[in-house]
Amino acid sequence: MPEPFKNRVTGPENITDLSIIVPVFNEAQALEGLSQEVRRELTRLGLTWEIIFIDDGSSDGSGLILDHLADEDRRVKVIHFRRNFGQTAAMMAGFDHAAGDVIIPLDGDGQNDPGDISNMLDSLNAGFDVVSGWRKDRQDHYIHRNVPSILANKLISFVSGVRLHDFGCSLKAYKRQVVEGIRLYGEMHRFLPVYASWHGARITEVVVNHHARKSGSSKYGLERVIKVLLDLLVVKFLDQWSSKPMYVFGGCGVFSLAVSLCTACWMFWLKFFVGEPFILTPLPLIVVMTFMIAMMCILLGLLAEMITRTFYESQGKTVYAIRSTRNFPEITISAAEDRLHGEQGSAALGRW
Repeated sequence: MPEPFKNRVTGPENITDLSIIVPVFNEAQALEGLSQEVRRELTRLGLTWEIIFIDDGSSDGSGLILDHLADEDRRVKVIHFRRNFGQTAAMMAGFDHAAGDVIIPLDGDGQNDPGDISNMLDSLNAGFDVVSGWRKDRQDHYIHRNVPSILANKLISFVSGVRLHDFGCSLKAYKRQVVEGIRLYGEMHRFLPVYASWHGARITEVVVNHHARKSGSSKYGLERVIKVLLDLLVVKFLDQWSSKPMYVFGGCGVFSLAVSLCTACWMFWLKFFVGEPFILTPLPLIVVMTFMIAMMCILLGLLAEMITRTFYESQGKTVYAIRSTRNFPEITISAAEDRLHGEQGSAALGRW
């Protein structure tokens, strides 16, 4: 049995080795063939598994096909969304409902090759926590899809410090503990390796096969580049400043205040040494506006600091992540929460 599935922590008897997550949006023609290929590969590996299809509000009959697949095999599970929420929300639902020790997302259009799953498991066996697929020979339109993807990947690698060739490849493998507690919003599923890296995960990349699309159409266009840039700005902020937002807002405030003071000095110099009246220059307006911006930024920074402390303290979150400990008594998260609630309850009884 592969290493990730040995020496499990105590849990339910029906623990699953692999959870395959497949977001689906109008991919009716590809679903049956994809399901057969994935089940064939998982059976060959000899591990316990489940396939979780997430129907992201499809309107082409994909939902009925998925229900039929679930009726044929109880290991095939289906989640139907009320409407289209996007690929990130679909992946998040898959992570929330997955029972496997290893979680592997892949596309529902049949372009990913299930045969690459074994190579990813080998990399996990080598000690990595995340294995990312690299579609080196990508079978997509070069101008509309490949060129923007290459530029976006280089930019993400540069800004985040996580060196991968293909952040957009859905085919990845995660050890369960890596994705537990991670929440994704917007369209940030492509940044999941970045989030994992923040928590100290060891990441590697393997070349995977990529097939040409046989049916359906791509759900992404050139507008994706703009979304990536905006998401990257959020990721960079969360990476460096989420626990100290005052440094960002306060820095902008100090800069605006410096501009206001310099402009005021210039304004008074023109007035008293050159003899130019205030009314003939826009400098007084610049002084007032930059001073107001400085005060607003500083106040927003203080407000953000209060929100940050509420976020961490109300949920019992820490600003650090521990990989392992030595010579400490073992205590589970649930036990810690029970103990915390017990202490709070005792304090409340004491007040009464």
